[in-house]
Amino acid sequence: MAGSKFAYVRNFELPDPLLPGTFMVLRIDGHAFHRLSAEHDFVKPNDERALQLMDHAARDVMNEFKDIVLGFGESDEYSFLFRKSTGLYNRREAKILSTITSLFTSSYVFNWSKYLPNTPLKYCPSFDGRIVLYPAANVVRDYFSWRQADTHINNLYNTVFWALVSKGGQTTAEAHATLRGTVSSQKHEILFSRFGTNYNELPAQFRKGSILVRSEAPGEIGDSTEVQSSSISADGAPPSAASADQGGKKKKARLRTIVELLHCDIIGDEFWNARPNILAE
Repeated sequence: MAGSKFAYVRNFELPDPLLPGTFMVLRIDGHAFHRLSAEHDFVKPNDERALQLMDHAARDVMNEFKDIVLGFGESDEYSFLFRKSTGLYNRREAKILSTITSLFTSSYVFNWSKYLPNTPLKYCPSFDGRIVLYPAANVVRDYFSWRQADTHINNLYNTVFWALVSKGGQTTAEAHATLRGTVSSQKHEILFSRFGTNYNELPAQFRKGSILVRSEAPGEIGDSTEVQSSSISADGAPPSAASADQGGKKKKARLRTIVELLHCDIIGDEFWNARPNILAE
């Protein structure tokens, strides 16, 4: 950039580097999505189309930014974990936050008609974002456990609430009053005894949220380095890498990265033990 007498104004720009050697989690959250869902007649308590649109936007972000090793989505939010050693944009907070939040938002708007073709978008949706730094792998695990536990708590409440309204004939105020002070087991009992619904048999997508991970699949020289996958796994076991045998010598095949969509438990050890690279130093 050419210098001029006005260049001094750059001195007012403050550096905002994020602390190195820490895990970075960026969480995106829908702004005023209660209104958005009402204006566009989202299915209650879960609109699968809208959830798939969120997954699509998150996958676009992970395909663009390879330093993201894990994504977790529920309702109108998505959390992204960066590898601990990431040097993306020299770890400048504003640059990372604004770029990824804007990409997620633009993908959400751009792909709206693919998932809700009969529901024209009436106004521009928006998302806010924040970055939080975590000092250790166990704290990162606790963060994602918190988000998945929140998914279960919110979904159980909403599932019972909308059953009381749509099937039980209650008003929203009456449904809130019915559920006030109830614990998890009581909500399960209301669902089963009054509406014949076993909560544990509902789709895992609603109960556990969406998990996006990178898995390796063997590919040939010249293959694309990034492909998309929408496969769903109960335990989230990643595909194994293969070796190619060329000229009598075993040679490691070039690997493609698959962004894989799962709906599985991430509170227990199985998910993390199968993917030690997520929390690698």
